[in-house]
Amino acid sequence: MAKRRWHGIFGRWLAAVAPALLLAPAAAAPPSAPDRPVVAIADGRVGGVAGDGFALFRGIPYAAPPVGERRWRPPAPPARWRGVRDATAFGPACVQPPLPPDALYADNPARMSEDCLTLNIWAPAGAKDAPVILWIHGGSLRIGSSADAFYDGAAYARRGIVFVSINYRLGVLGWFAHPALSAEAADGTSGNYGLRDQIAALAWVRRNIAAFGGDAHNVTVMGESAGALSVSYLLVSPAARGLFDKAILESANIRAVPPLATAAYGLTPAEQTGTALAAGVGAADLPGLRALDAAALVAAAAKARFVAQGTIDGRVLPEQVVDAFDAGRQARVPILAGFNGNEIRSQRGLLPPAPADAATYVGEIERRYGALAPAFLRLYPASDIAGSMLAAVRDAVYGWATERLVSGQAAAGLPAYLYIFDHCYPAAAARGLCGFHASELPFVFGQIDPGGAMPPNWPRPAGAVDRALSDAMIGYWAAFARTGVPAASGLPVWPAYAADQGYMRFADRAVPGYDPQPGMFEVHEELVRRRRAAGQQWFTNVGVAAPLPGATP
Repeated sequence: MAKRRWHGIFGRWLAAVAPALLLAPAAAAPPSAPDRPVVAIADGRVGGVAGDGFALFRGIPYAAPPVGERRWRPPAPPARWRGVRDATAFGPACVQPPLPPDALYADNPARMSEDCLTLNIWAPAGAKDAPVILWIHGGSLRIGSSADAFYDGAAYARRGIVFVSINYRLGVLGWFAHPALSAEAADGTSGNYGLRDQIAALAWVRRNIAAFGGDAHNVTVMGESAGALSVSYLLVSPAARGLFDKAILESANIRAVPPLATAAYGLTPAEQTGTALAAGVGAADLPGLRALDAAALVAAAAKARFVAQGTIDGRVLPEQVVDAFDAGRQARVPILAGFNGNEIRSQRGLLPPAPADAATYVGEIERRYGALAPAFLRLYPASDIAGSMLAAVRDAVYGWATERLVSGQAAAGLPAYLYIFDHCYPAAAARGLCGFHASELPFVFGQIDPGGAMPPNWPRPAGAVDRALSDAMIGYWAAFARTGVPAASGLPVWPAYAADQGYMRFADRAVPGYDPQPGMFEVHEELVRRRRAAGQQWFTNVGVAAPLPGATP
């Protein structure tokens, strides 16, 4: 009892004489153990768990909870804490809508909260000045979390990489713009809160990662799908400049996104979209919006078909990614990027209705593409309408974007590497899902065989071929994070893109090659050039869904 009274007196004294320290109680820590890893960082001490050759720290806050009055504000520094903070459990996922339980990608989080800005660190034993990877999860910027089954950084920690995974605000809570939010902001902008979170996490890594054995000046930012889209934003964001040194993008897209207050490329201004959503949920002002239950707001946004995406705000995301690359204003860092051979097999909602027959297909392509139709039909012939439509959307969304990013860095004289993941294994083949969107993830994270963690409906890879391919990919990724060159002992040499459009194809094994899809990039680059000149969006509107000549944006 006397001891408790002493702690109470000390706490009152500290609050009275040292408010600038911003100390908060640590989360309850588990009983101490001799082998329990404890690390001191700027905000306090964290206690993790010991792994096989590494220490794991989960749920470390990198920013203050964005709740209440902090909803839709830039991330603020976390409060410091006393004692050893328990870092043995993942933090809750950011609030998001559920996926149907039978969905391929369903991996609904066990816990959700607006207080979700945490990160996790896999730190190799005895590491000092080790390379760092910061992982940004995918999920259309509306679902997912750093605790998802795939994203175990152990395979990288065992290769001497400090691996960091993060949560960031999703959906309407992370990508919502509104005139009143812009008016109250110091920089006059709104939206892009999820992107600001990612930048805050990178800044946290810069300040703290040395305590975990990482080199703050050798950081690779890495993401898949919406995570790769986020990396493309980071590549052109002045606010992220200098916070990372390399970039890995898996299945990125670089479609146009809306400006804050003006229309462009047929897109509604982001503030106008936000105003309409606020009216739809019956919120008359910002206090009303901030008072809404987070889950109810997310559900209302989903019903209104709110699209989570970046906003061209002139500050954090100052211009379209393609414009920044054209002007050479992107970050000058090495890049490794790729896409999957059959991305759209698991994203059939992106496909337009198929034409009735080959003659109708050819007629539509000729009507919509004019002089470019013969080149388009050589790539996507009428002899296989279904396959051609899958390939055309794949290339419009992922293939062109990937090669655009890689070729842009190569043209700037930077190391740039392209890959295509085209591996098919029995469980995927049985469901017609060879090379589907995100199918590289178990290989990139080493989640192979029955012990591998992945969503419950995922076609599970297993076997010696899959294990060998996974080991090769992790070896390449780790080498790139270490040196900027994906060169690993005992593996084929990965030719740089600058060397005659060199690339690596990951099929049953790694096979280097050149000019992966002759003519593909050139055709889609010309299509995008025409769309940009006409003020039209470029994304899934290709093939029989392409706009007619002279169509308005």
